[in-house]
Amino acid sequence: MTTTPASTPPRPATVRLTQFAHGGGCACKIPPGELEEVVAGLTAPPLTGGDTPLLVGLATGDDAAVVAHRGTALVCTADFFTPVVDDAYDWGRIAAANALSDVYAMGGRPVLAVNLLAWPRDRLPFELAREVLRGGLDIATEAGCHVGGGHSVDDPEPKYGMAVTGIADPGRLLRNDAGRPGLPLSLTKPLGTGVLNNRHKVTGERFEHAVATMAALNREASEAALAAGAECATDVTGFGFLGHLHKLARASGVTAVVDTAAVPYLDGAREAVRDGYVSGGTRRNLEWVAPYTDFGHTDTDTRLLLADAQTSGGLLVAGEVPGAPVVGELVPRGTHSLVLG
Repeated sequence: MTTTPASTPPRPATVRLTQFAHGGGCACKIPPGELEEVVAGLTAPPLTGGDTPLLVGLATGDDAAVVAHRGTALVCTADFFTPVVDDAYDWGRIAAANALSDVYAMGGRPVLAVNLLAWPRDRLPFELAREVLRGGLDIATEAGCHVGGGHSVDDPEPKYGMAVTGIADPGRLLRNDAGRPGLPLSLTKPLGTGVLNNRHKVTGERFEHAVATMAALNREASEAALAAGAECATDVTGFGFLGHLHKLARASGVTAVVDTAAVPYLDGAREAVRDGYVSGGTRRNLEWVAPYTDFGHTDTDTRLLLADAQTSGGLLVAGEVPGAPVVGELVPRGTHSLVLG
């Protein structure tokens, strides 16, 4: 008779990946206020003698870095996070869509990705890691983006994502600092993935509509924004709708007025907030934007939903995007960068 060693990883059918991580998805990001303190002053002086000038860097808080090279803009980004759902294949799809989104948020087209994988090799079977990578490959293939290998490490917590390079027209970038008064604000995906993911982590309930929206590419939204003449956009991820909008308004020197009644939410999101499935990341997001926000009469649950730490959220565009709700407008800079009404 043989016994199974205690260190043998569990079989895939019994594994809940979210239980192997302290946080899930983009909610595990370092809080925005703390991150800004860390990177303050780390902007390098312009390089001389090169033919690849930096078009977008750290200063404006954009979604990706951009350099010019031989008439083309090269868009570069990296994004990875801990499991946001228990299904390995779905996690891979979501993480890949989230990483590719940074390129779309800059108005670019992803062309090459490499995998970033951290795996607790003594605790989780490698067949699950293969499923994660398969999910990422399928989404990259859908995007028309090559996957050329990557890098892996042995880590106590599983993590997955991609480093992505894209190309764009340097004269048609979507930037955080290009907003101007009078432009409407469009949001291309509903909010609420954070609270639904947190409910999933705690209870094991699956929310297929949340998985579908997180795994959906922002390609069509980006193309529609460019076709409509937009110049300013960001994607809504771990810092929440309010956090990313604050960064956009701050970089553009404007105030964003939000019509809270027009903001779309996923089914079940408001109930998840009511039942207490709010991550620490969401609460930190709300705390960070509070000094810059006139909340008006907005109730607490709505404030939390607007600050909800999204994973692979939609694009927030300064301009009208066909099919996307208009959720506010940019106005001349006032006392606050955000006004909720």
